Amino acid sequence: MWNVLIVDDEPPIRSELHYLLERDGRCGEIREAGSVTEAVTESLDERPDVIFLDISMPGTSGIKLAETIRSLKRPPVVVFVTAHAEYAAKAFDLDAVDYVLKPIETRRLANALARVEAALESRDARETRSDVSRIVIDKGDHKAFIPVSDVIYVEAKADDSFVVTTQGSSLVSESILSLERRLEKEGFIRVHRSYIVNPEFVHDVVVGANGLLDLELEQANTRVPVSRRRMSEVKAKLGIA
Repeated sequence: MWNVLIVDDEPPIRSELHYLLERDGRCGEIREAGSVTEAVTESLDERPDVIFLDISMPGTSGIKLAETIRSLKRPPVVVFVTAHAEYAAKAFDLDAVDYVLKPIETRRLANALARVEAALESRDARETRSDVSRIVIDKGDHKAFIPVSDVIYVEAKADDSFVVTTQGSSLVSESILSLERRLEKEGFIRVHRSYIVNPEFVHDVVVGANGLLDLELEQANTRVPVSRRRMSEVKAKLGIA
């Protein structure tokens, strides 16, 4: 299901669009932002799959926001929702998948959602085709290719990831969410919002006084925490009660 962000300075417009999107089974969590500043924070923290974006807002325009999010490593799909038809050409220059005029018509929104689905499927297909068996590490003057079988764990570092392998550690210019989608096919487990672990290197499971788990990764000489929310899933995948 899609993680959706609605950006519009008018609460009634946000409410109407929120209601219409809730009726579509493809839309999961739907968040709202009343300004570009709020939207930037939401985009960085929540990483929406799709943004429904107004153009004319007080302060910074929606056009400026669309230009900004294009620089993200995994930019969301953008649909402009506005009363200003004259901005259509500029919107498509910014790779928006559609341009819906207010007041919003149900049939027109359905067409936009179909385009969103096609765009997201295309993006997922490109990611699936990427080489899962190796991780590319930039070494400055050259690139190194690390087999995923050598990866012990991955730690999030802002928009990048710190990858610890049997040969050492390196910073990778790829988000932990992107790596999770690739590595889960190789049996890796997301144990915490900041950690992905290769279960082949889990030497021991330590239960703390608070009942939470730490995974002991002897070869990396470290312990990785398991979040309370992910504990049941981690236990199941590790085959422990």
